[in-house]
Amino acid sequence: MSALSLARPPRLSVLLSLACLWLLLSGLGGWGVHWLAQQAGIADLRASGEHRMDLYAASLEREVDKYAFLPAIVALEQEVQTLLSRPDDAALQQRVNRYLEQLSDRAGTLSVYVVDSHGKVKVASNWRRPDSFVGEDLSFRPYYREALRAGGGRYFGIGTTRGEPGYYLTSTLGPTPGQVQGVAVVKVGLAQLEQSWAAVESPVLVSDENGVLILSNRPEWKFTTLQPLDEATRQQLANSQKYNRRVLQPLGWQVLRALDANTALVRLQPEAGAASAAGPFLAQSRPLVGTPWRMTVLSSLRPVNQLALSRAWVAAALTALVLLLAALLYQRRQHLREQLAAQAALQAANDALERKVEQRTEDLSLANQALQQEVAERVQAEATLRAAQDELVQAGKLAVIGQLSTEVAHELNQPLAALRALAGNSQRFLERGQPEMAHSNLQRMAELADRMGHITGQLRNFARKSAGQPQRVELAQVVEGALAVLEPRISQSAALVSCKLHQPDLKAWCDANRVQQVLINLLGNALDSMRESSRPCIEIECLQSESWAQISVRDHGPGLSEQAAAHLFEPFFTTKPEGQGLGLGLSLSADIARTGGGRLQGGNHPQGGAIFTLSLPLADTQPLC
Repeated sequence: MSALSLARPPRLSVLLSLACLWLLLSGLGGWGVHWLAQQAGIADLRASGEHRMDLYAASLEREVDKYAFLPAIVALEQEVQTLLSRPDDAALQQRVNRYLEQLSDRAGTLSVYVVDSHGKVKVASNWRRPDSFVGEDLSFRPYYREALRAGGGRYFGIGTTRGEPGYYLTSTLGPTPGQVQGVAVVKVGLAQLEQSWAAVESPVLVSDENGVLILSNRPEWKFTTLQPLDEATRQQLANSQKYNRRVLQPLGWQVLRALDANTALVRLQPEAGAASAAGPFLAQSRPLVGTPWRMTVLSSLRPVNQLALSRAWVAAALTALVLLLAALLYQRRQHLREQLAAQAALQAANDALERKVEQRTEDLSLANQALQQEVAERVQAEATLRAAQDELVQAGKLAVIGQLSTEVAHELNQPLAALRALAGNSQRFLERGQPEMAHSNLQRMAELADRMGHITGQLRNFARKSAGQPQRVELAQVVEGALAVLEPRISQSAALVSCKLHQPDLKAWCDANRVQQVLINLLGNALDSMRESSRPCIEIECLQSESWAQISVRDHGPGLSEQAAAHLFEPFFTTKPEGQGLGLGLSLSADIARTGGGRLQGGNHPQGGAIFTLSLPLADTQPLC
């Protein structure tokens, strides 16, 4: 074993120890800065929370104090005192109802009403409403009992009639403080105050003496509890109907760490209905003077934690950088010594690399020349193949014309015979001095000549060699041209051709001459398949399917066999007798469709016969040149 192998393990151990020490010192520096930044952030949040809580408490006190004098005003009204002494005076009761109605409208309260000493509502501001309080028994309500006991009070609850939450202000009625004849009740709503709090992003809530949230700028938190209620308390609240049978689910309040008696770090569980509040909070609370309520302001700790975390990362990075610089300074001297020794080896390696690069460059140049030659040969081969395909397409056209020659000759023989007969008749009519009859024969001869010109013109256009350039083509014209070319053969076979054009102006992006050849091949195959049929019929349909223009050709023949369906578009496969076809028609048609960006599909129709569908790109999908 060499001395070098003995020296490596101790050096590796030292490096690992230094790396662990470096990470430890960096982590300690980051943790210390994180703790300091978090404490400073919490202190700032506490100061801001105290200020916000002062504002919220002042706004709540102002909102309640606006209505504090109303029960005393009702108690001072002479007609109200008189009504309690004469409860059966209907006219007086009507006047007091109107008075309370006007008072409630002007003050902006939810309702104002008077309860007699038996707990019955005698008059109310909502006496006109179907759900009026008049006549209700409220002797069980805590605010009524508290008023009889203490002469007045304040109470928050939910109404038993309309289920509307509100703040109840009460004052006793009677000639003397010791002689109570009834209770004046003013119910006010705090919705306007909650609306003013709603613009505040941080949560704020007010809980009553039972720990139930009665006010909050988060509507989903209202009437939840800070802590779960025991069964006895729930039963007592149900009997008093203070919350009108609300479920009172726990808010999911979890105290992480208490900072003092009124401040703590808390977390809200999302499953407890606090899905809109995420992350830990700093909770600050205080009792509200004059009420059994307690206000709590929540400040999100997420910005504090994020700032502390970012500062911790910066501190850790700076600590690591300082330590790394010290290590680099230590390594610099050793590196300088090793650098001189490595320069010679590097120069030798560089020379060897340059020689390899020169050799590889030469090899790459030769390979590039070979590749260019191969690409040129492939381009030439593709051009040759394309030319051969064009010649094959043209040969297919001529083959079709050859197949039609007999039918075309038959179609032309009849007009020629008729022309000869009409010419002879016209000569005799002229000799007899009957120019009108001669003129009629000449007109018929012109019509026969036009018909012959139409037949030969269609054959001439079909036989013309296509340029292969796509353009906007109306499918109706392509179908019409194909039928015109095959008209003699269709007439010879007595086939019925049905053509359905769902959109007469449907246009496709294609080469009209080549698409016409595909249709002639499909129609010719359809006629061949129905040679033994007594009533041959061909159905042609043109329609738009999504971004495709489709032409379908269906015959009423025996359909495709399994073997034919499996080898439908293979070259040199045919089901015709020997000598009647090479089996290239469908293969060339499929190639023409693919070259034009479309496709040709074939199969058996569910109702019998074979059907072929040619799909071509819509003209509207192509850019205008």
